[in-house]
Amino acid sequence: MAKEDVERGRRERDRGDAHGEISDVQSTSWVIPAVVISNVVVFVVVMYVNDCPGKSHRCLAKFLGRFSFESFKENPLLGPSSSTLIKMGALAWWKVVQEHQGWRLVTCMWLHAGVIHLVANMLCVAFIGVRLEQQFGFVRIGTIYLVSGFCGSILSSLFLQHSISVGASGALFGLLGAMLSELLINWTIYVNKVAALIMLLVIVGVNLALGTLPRVDNFAHIGGFLGGFLLGFVLLMRPQFEWEANQQTFRPGSRVQSKYNLCQCMLCLVAAILFAAGFAFGLVMLFRGVNLNSYYMN
Repeated sequence: MAKEDVERGRRERDRGDAHGEISDVQSTSWVIPAVVISNVVVFVVVMYVNDCPGKSHRCLAKFLGRFSFESFKENPLLGPSSSTLIKMGALAWWKVVQEHQGWRLVTCMWLHAGVIHLVANMLCVAFIGVRLEQQFGFVRIGTIYLVSGFCGSILSSLFLQHSISVGASGALFGLLGAMLSELLINWTIYVNKVAALIMLLVIVGVNLALGTLPRVDNFAHIGGFLGGFLLGFVLLMRPQFEWEANQQTFRPGSRVQSKYNLCQCMLCLVAAILFAAGFAFGLVMLFRGVNLNSYYMN
């Protein structure tokens, strides 16, 4: 009887989603919407502080008053000046290492270079993040978002030491990385898994290719992706379906199913070790002032 319940549950789940996702009870998403709103509010504050008309006569959209944009020559993304971004917490290697302003590793992910940058990032964060938060909850997805952004800041600082960096791209790529690792570690309980994997790899590849364009910080993308990818193995592991079914149909004397299979446990352990080692290594190299770009160029 229990076996029939498991098989019936599998069939119902398989019919639930044609794209390889698992149909389960979804919670309300509030962290990701809060992140999007916060980024918009911060951008408005930054534009208020920027006050282009008070410093220059070459502003764009002057009808916006002190919220008007810098000239295309200063900022082609319709936003504030570089000096304002630095003032408000942009990531700058010399500020982090030489002036000991490590808080910039976090604040930079809440700043954006312009309206175009903000809209592009927030649309992607909302599209990807809301779905993940509904499935896994605000604690795990919020953690992946923030820590991935921090990882992106670390890698960016190790390679780009003569320019500033802002944006939620590292955190966004962390969510993409977590989606990929979640699919891999829960491989046996997905349907249409190959199609889902190919789709994810194409999305990641296209976004990394776009990161080669001028003024785009691809190192933050890569750092965030790697951080989210490893964290996904640790935080997004699902119990085996048979275990969940047995919790509902358990009878004395019946065989107890393992909550996670051996492959899941091994992937989780290896990912946790790699993340801890990589995170510690990155921080040590950063505050020692190491410039990895010199090795990269050679």
